[in-house]
Amino acid sequence: MSDPIILGWREWVGLPELGIRQIKAKVDTGARTSALHAFKVTPFTENGVDHVKFYLHPKQRDLETVQVCRAPVVGQRTVTDSGGHKEERWVITTSITLGQHTWPIEMTLTSRDEMLFRMLLGRSAIKDLALVNPARSYLVGKRLRRTKPTHSD
Repeated sequence: MSDPIILGWREWVGLPELGIRQIKAKVDTGARTSALHAFKVTPFTENGVDHVKFYLHPKQRDLETVQVCRAPVVGQRTVTDSGGHKEERWVITTSITLGQHTWPIEMTLTSRDEMLFRMLLGRSAIKDLALVNPARSYLVGKRLRRTKPTHSD
């Protein structure tokens, strides 16, 4: 690993292919695969390629804001969560942006309404790229501020 990215235990990330400018993610080295909050997941085929359409609440503690996403499907996988419960989940590939860095990752889709973070960034997404400082937060992914609209007269 040459010059690894040093991440905090939570970071602001972007998922540009999903139209998500920014979402708060928990960096979880205990989770193999990354997970994204999703509901109303609907499979479909487009030009012979399997996809899913899904909805998500991108902001913590906000069930009003909804983002609609579409992504190509890698497949389905049985995932055991931290409580030992097994769940069949859709697996997608998408790019992630963290600071100035962008790379492709695999991610499972699951309901995370009851969880504090809408996304987990698992160890397979950051292996060979990053190290985690568990005592720090937001070392790379800074929160983007909303830009004020300009008014022209």
